[in-house]
Amino acid sequence: MNKYEVLGVVGEGAYGVVLRCRNKESGEIVAIKKFKESEDDEIVRKTTLREVKILRMLQHENIVELREAFRRKGKLYLVFEYVEKNLLEILEQQPAGLPPELVRKYIYQLCRAINWCHEHNVVHRDIKPENLLINPDHSLKLCDFGFARTVTSKNRGELTDYVATRWYRAPELLLGDTAYGKAVDMWAIGCIMGELTDGQPLFPGESEIDQLYVIQKVMGPLTHEQTDMFLRNPRFLGLKFPDMSRPETLEKRYVGKLTKKALSFMKGLLSMDPYKRLNAPDALQNR
Repeated sequence: MNKYEVLGVVGEGAYGVVLRCRNKESGEIVAIKKFKESEDDEIVRKTTLREVKILRMLQHENIVELREAFRRKGKLYLVFEYVEKNLLEILEQQPAGLPPELVRKYIYQLCRAINWCHEHNVVHRDIKPENLLINPDHSLKLCDFGFARTVTSKNRGELTDYVATRWYRAPELLLGDTAYGKAVDMWAIGCIMGELTDGQPLFPGESEIDQLYVIQKVMGPLTHEQTDMFLRNPRFLGLKFPDMSRPETLEKRYVGKLTKKALSFMKGLLSMDPYKRLNAPDALQNR
């Protein structure tokens, strides 16, 4: 850490702390993620090394750049390019949502980042406003690959279901499906698009069951397969949903706020059935 001067704390999480630092030689400002656990914690070590491996593989202009990784006194430090703001902060400054042109710009860049991840068989699994960094020139960088996993046809069915901040979680994740795939990221992009449009989270559920209810209230009922999954999941034992056959719909929710084309794009991202959801290459074609 000797070549860096600490300027302040950017954020803290369960893993440790992110520091804003200056490289004493070059004067460049960087963000350094310092993990608090020492070598002893095997799970943290595995997660961190996986994150480093994934970031090294995924170099792209819309993904935050990992400059270096080093170890000091048993602690791991990751050095990233520094980006001043994240999308959550931008939404807090503009509570009524962003201009359509900016929504389009951010969503296009997010689709590019996710397409690159998916081309390399990486599912991010935690797309949310805090993990989208924004430069003054409106360039977007996806960050925080702590939850990301490599998905192959071999390991499908072995992924954990508890990931992603609840509001951005796809129905299949909420239902405990472990055979989910890249479509969970596309759902999250749809949620972000809604939030950027009017400044309000699209599906602000207060628990897992409430999250499923809030989604159906706008999007309509679960698919047959999802209903079976719901009934089989011990977490939801004895619970059921009211009649969901007359949902609010995205059309009503965003009337006058989205063009016909933007609305149809959003509906493609938010298909209840993951197999019918827009994939990343299609989303890029659709812009």
